[in-house]
Amino acid sequence: MAKGTLTQKIIDAHLAGGSHHTGEPVSIRIDQTLTQDATGTMAFLEFEALGTPRVRTELSVSYVDHNMMQNGPENRNDHLYLESIARRTGAVFSPQGNGICHQLHIERFGAPGKTLLGSDSHTPTGGGIAMLAIGAGGLDVALAMAGKPFTLAYPKVIGIRLTGRLKSWSSAKDVVLKVLSILTTKGNVGCVAEYFGDGVATLSVPQRATITNMGAELGVTSSLFPSDDRTREFLARQGREECFVPLAADPDARYDRLIDIDLGEIVPLAACPSSPDLVKPVRELESIKVDQVLMGSCTNGSFRDLAMAATALRGRKIAAGISLAIAPGSRQTLEMLAERGFLTDLVAAGARILETGCGPCIGQGLSPADDTVSVRTFNRNFAGRSGTKGDRLYLVSPETAVATALTGHLTSPDTLDFPHPEIEEPERYRIDDRHFRRDFDPKAEVVRKPTIGEPPHNSPLPDDLAATILIKVGDKITTDHIMPAGIHLKHRSNIPRYAQVVFECFNTPGAPSFAERAEKLRDAGGAGAIVGGESYGQGSSREHAAICPMYLGVKAVIVKSLERIHRANLINFGILPLEFADPADYDRLVPGDVLVFKGLRGGLTRGGGTVTAETNGRKIVFDCRLSPGELETVLAGGKLNSVEA
Repeated sequence: MAKGTLTQKIIDAHLAGGSHHTGEPVSIRIDQTLTQDATGTMAFLEFEALGTPRVRTELSVSYVDHNMMQNGPENRNDHLYLESIARRTGAVFSPQGNGICHQLHIERFGAPGKTLLGSDSHTPTGGGIAMLAIGAGGLDVALAMAGKPFTLAYPKVIGIRLTGRLKSWSSAKDVVLKVLSILTTKGNVGCVAEYFGDGVATLSVPQRATITNMGAELGVTSSLFPSDDRTREFLARQGREECFVPLAADPDARYDRLIDIDLGEIVPLAACPSSPDLVKPVRELESIKVDQVLMGSCTNGSFRDLAMAATALRGRKIAAGISLAIAPGSRQTLEMLAERGFLTDLVAAGARILETGCGPCIGQGLSPADDTVSVRTFNRNFAGRSGTKGDRLYLVSPETAVATALTGHLTSPDTLDFPHPEIEEPERYRIDDRHFRRDFDPKAEVVRKPTIGEPPHNSPLPDDLAATILIKVGDKITTDHIMPAGIHLKHRSNIPRYAQVVFECFNTPGAPSFAERAEKLRDAGGAGAIVGGESYGQGSSREHAAICPMYLGVKAVIVKSLERIHRANLINFGILPLEFADPADYDRLVPGDVLVFKGLRGGLTRGGGTVTAETNGRKIVFDCRLSPGELETVLAGGKLNSVEA
């Protein structure tokens, strides 16, 4: 176990039960929660189902930032529900146009040393100001809002020692891309990435937040920076210096793994299609013609990033044929860009200004044309995430995005013929909290339009289970593969409707879809199973990737390895998470095989960490290591069946 780390200190200060041994369950008190509208509607429906009348955290904020497009009534129906349920339960409500939850939270609410649980995988952005900020499924967040502790595996801590200072035109985005090139997107489950060293002091809080934001792509539980003079400076500029406390690892802290990065050696990098860890120097990609450049999002939507872009573009014009769009991360940033003339610079250069929301990062508009390259300062480039099948998305820094927009092809910014703009952080950020709504009224009417459903319940796990394999998929299957975003997001409050697009990307035209096959099996009294490879369930925290398969009758997910949040979501909704004891058995299974488990409940209760199934005359052993709490949940058919408010 890592000793004297910042991670250990925050966990110990919030300990509610469990063991200090690495990998063992530990429960921690949650100070703050956040939800967003794509996951928050279901989270608040689950909170209502728990029967708790008011949130019991220090602070819970309901943000609207994802489902902003209103093609049909569904999204606005969700917004009205979220606003009204926040008023009734005592949560703070942040309406559409106010900004993206992660940037807003670090600007206006986050505090060093606090714990934050959010129903969005990029919640660890809060680690930029020394919060232990963790992404989770909506049901776990609902339970935290109800005052329940959050249980996780006591993490390993990866120490990332930063030395030196970034060169001109290199950025914090390049730092986290460098980390992704080392650690990749898989194999980091149960770890926290903790940054320390002399180089930390050279990075501002917005730069640190860029790094912790994309820590989600590593698959780690969270990422953390210390709280130091730069943190105090940021909080003072936000008018919140009273929130500051100094926090850091002990000088002799011991880490489970140590990585050294000299910031002075960082060069402009790009994550190539279609994974954030396929990283190459931009100079190796400069022959690639680009059609679209998008800047902003919760990763690079800060005032510093967009003011830099505006300054670099001042008096210049983007290349012919380039489509450039800018999405500021918060209303605060947008207003500051406007009052300082930076918006004029951006528009005059040929940029389009988008609203402050997630937008194209989650496939909500600006899908690229067929057979073209899109360069983005976002955090994910999973295949099809943009809304275009066969898309080619490159993830880069704001500096590289500017250079590319000016030339029309991928361009390393250190080749530009003008100096890097130096952007001073404002002495005081523009502070206007009038749009946050805090009007608690326990008698407020909750608005429930027809498209708002109820969270479905699962049945208890049977003792004997015959599960038919409905689909077999490969490695690094993301929650976008399982539950597509984009135009389908508006159906997240309607599980029967949203379930129709489970695994849509694998459907064959003219053949029954995954949903149709699963429903036919379910309606005939059967149960389904999903088989996958390594790192199954990467990406978003969307619990719908568990809820919708559960609704379709899936009882088991069988893979080589599972990502943390998705595994927790499967358990929360009573789906058995199994891993191959012998990875070679993956190759022996095909869709249509029926896996027969005998005495399943008894076998799980007796422990041992394995279960056995028979299929086609042979036995296959699966690893199934469940904590006592997880076992209780799975046997009950999910937390909604097993947890008392």
